Amino acid sequence: MASLSKFETAPRTQLMSEIKGARCVMLGSPNPDEMPQPMAPQIDDAMIERAGSGAVIYFFSDNTSDLGKAVLAGPGATVTACHIDADYQASLRGKIYPEHDKALVERFWNPIAASWYPGGQDDPKLLMLRFEPEQAAIWASSGNPLKFLYETAKANLTDSLPDVGKSKVINT
Repeated sequence: MASLSKFETAPRTQLMSEIKGARCVMLGSPNPDEMPQPMAPQIDDAMIERAGSGAVIYFFSDNTSDLGKAVLAGPGATVTACHIDADYQASLRGKIYPEHDKALVERFWNPIAASWYPGGQDDPKLLMLRFEPEQAAIWASSGNPLKFLYETAKANLTDSLPDVGKSKVINT
């Protein structure tokens, strides 16, 4: 259940925490003709703590993939994250760049990443991406199913809209 209190008081921190908890998000390419693809976000607790002073999300990619080639050609991307079970959704817009810091590859290296790169951390196809969000649209609700039913029934009876959560746009 998403915290509506955090939504109001610490939306950037909540955003990064929710993305960290996502198994994958949809990462859009700088090339608008390409469809977004599922990618595992790489975020650690230190990055969540610094979310108020600028968020960064890393991804392992492949420099021979369409996404990798597009990022190498020019920045810009979108990220969409959806946590239906956590009643939190977000869509982010920002810039994406190749990241060449080997310490970051080592920091986020894990068995799942290793399965995609037979040459390990020095695999010639490995491309770390650095996504710097600029703006995010976020939605959160309390997740209470009784409130949802009540609000839906009330809206149908009163010709009003249900009050099932909150939304806003934030600069990241």
